Amino acid sequence: MRSKFIAYAIVFLATLSSLQVGVSANAQELLDSYIARIGPNDHFNSRGLRLKSAAAIIRQDRANYHKFGKADGEDEYDSYFSSKANRGRMERMLRNGRSSGSAINAIINHQPLIRVKIYRNSVIVKVL
Repeated sequence: MRSKFIAYAIVFLATLSSLQVGVSANAQELLDSYIARIGPNDHFNSRGLRLKSAAAIIRQDRANYHKFGKADGEDEYDSYFSSKANRGRMERMLRNGRSSGSAINAIINHQPLIRVKIYRNSVIVKVL
């Protein structure tokens, strides 16, 4: 009887564990991704002021691409940041996401090629 109970408990826990993994995967569903070159124009806003945060620079890159038609040669299309409202969420999404300190530094101080993965409430940015 006891071994039967233990077997049911193991099956129950395994089922519960697989359900939790499914929920986590859905919460982290990839919405879109793209590659972009952070070019010289991406470091300055529309008024010519130097941008000082990685989120502002990535946001400007997307505005340059979608709004102003100033794409760098390696910039790819994304559907998510074609919306001005979604571009406005960039800082919060970057805070909620993952990026290394070296990636943030490269975006602020250089012109790296980056890959951005867009999730519901976050972005993951990697320098390629």
